Amino acid sequence: MAIEIPRIPLGDWIEGALNWLTSEYSIVTRGISRVTQTGIDGLNDALMWLPDWSLLAIIVALCWWLANSRLAIGAAAGLALIWNLGLWDPMIETLTLVVIATLVAVVIALPVGIAAALSERLYRTIMPILDFMQTMPAFVYLIPAIPFFGIGSVSAIFATVIFSMPPAIRFTTLGIRQVPVELVEAADAYGATRSQKLIKVQLPMSLPTVMAGINQTIMLALSMVVIAAMIGADGLGSEVWRAIQRLRPGDGFEAGIAVVILAMILDRVTQSLRKQRKS
Repeated sequence: MAIEIPRIPLGDWIEGALNWLTSEYSIVTRGISRVTQTGIDGLNDALMWLPDWSLLAIIVALCWWLANSRLAIGAAAGLALIWNLGLWDPMIETLTLVVIATLVAVVIALPVGIAAALSERLYRTIMPILDFMQTMPAFVYLIPAIPFFGIGSVSAIFATVIFSMPPAIRFTTLGIRQVPVELVEAADAYGATRSQKLIKVQLPMSLPTVMAGINQTIMLALSMVVIAAMIGADGLGSEVWRAIQRLRPGDGFEAGIAVVILAMILDRVTQSLRKQRKS
């Protein structure tokens, strides 16, 4: 006779916890939702207020200034293709979500990463949590976003921040912990305080590694805002999702190419910034 082992109601516990959180902290989540939606709408309106050619020229000029002429020419060609395909407005909506999600993720990740680098106890505590966050399938992050913030771009921002934050924390911690001990000891010998060592020695020396983490955060944010089209986020992801629903593979590939172009521009710009900091 087979022994029946009772099933652990893990899903019921998680659902109950989410229901309790949404009911108890609904005022907080509504406030966060209003502020975030205002920021999304404001940045979207500002970027769309500019003529298409003007914004294209600004992006190309930034690529030239921050990177090189090769990237500027490639960005001009890629953005011109996006405009020609009629995907300019969805591209702006995707860029808005990526920018806001990355800013929020970095603002949270940098202090956490610094604290984990300076505290061995926090480091040992936070690393398994980051492992868990990075191995969790991306789609799962969409589930708690809906009861907290409803359908739309705010939920996409919430899920994107959670999904894209671990690399920034990891690389910040790694960069600070890899600063040569001799430099830290030299700062101690000159009587530097803990904050002075952090600001004048550890953070400047770890900046290339931190920039690598921010680069990874941007790439993960871009991938997540595309997936977040499933919960109503606007942008290129919604174009891909609409093409899947209507069985129009050509439209889906066009939107996918636009995502690749935007990802390449953001990746090359952040890598150039990293190289500048390293040199």
